[in-house]
Amino acid sequence: MEEEAQVVAGKKTIIFDLDGTLIDSLEDIAVCMNKVLEELNLPIHKIDDYKYFVGSGVDVLVNNALKDSSQEIKNEVLEKFKKEYDQQLHAKTKPYAGIYELLDELKKLDYNLAVLSNKPHDFTVAYINYLFKDYNFKEVHGQKKEVPRKPDPIGAINIAKALNIPCSEIFFVGDTMVDMQTAKSANMKAIGVLWGFRDEEELLTNGADFIVKHPLDILQVINN
Repeated sequence: MEEEAQVVAGKKTIIFDLDGTLIDSLEDIAVCMNKVLEELNLPIHKIDDYKYFVGSGVDVLVNNALKDSSQEIKNEVLEKFKKEYDQQLHAKTKPYAGIYELLDELKKLDYNLAVLSNKPHDFTVAYINYLFKDYNFKEVHGQKKEVPRKPDPIGAINIAKALNIPCSEIFFVGDTMVDMQTAKSANMKAIGVLWGFRDEEELLTNGADFIVKHPLDILQVINN
């Protein structure tokens, strides 16, 4: 194990957020939530509204979709949404254009690749195994009961420890203020992406060191 750690140490490393960064899952999340809301005769929302509902885990998604509802109704929606969404890997959820090309280049450069998401852990792993099986993601972590969700930095720090890489040498890539706050709290370099769920102002306000418009732009950041 010590020899392995010495080999891994010093390797260039990137931690990616999942939804809004690697994969575009917004429509599937919105459709599943709206289906549950309709079944309960509750108001539904436009797909674009969900850009501001997601990013902090399923509990926050439900709270955002049901701001004025009772906790009892929120709990019912939460359970129904989990069943509706978790029944399958969703057909419309796909990697953003350019993500595979970026990962191909990072593979050639022998980067450590990792994922830290606020999506439930089992589903995070399932999507990585399904959509990114050709890429050796060394650490994949979704939301777990025993680990505080982002923007708490502990999940990111745990990945750094597992890979034996100093936090200050790691790039953290995400699309929301939650990701930028996580990166800064963990003393990592924050790359904010503009193809996801939020805008440049939010990313910069929350500590983004770099802003990129296309996945391949990340190569310029890490190579410089």
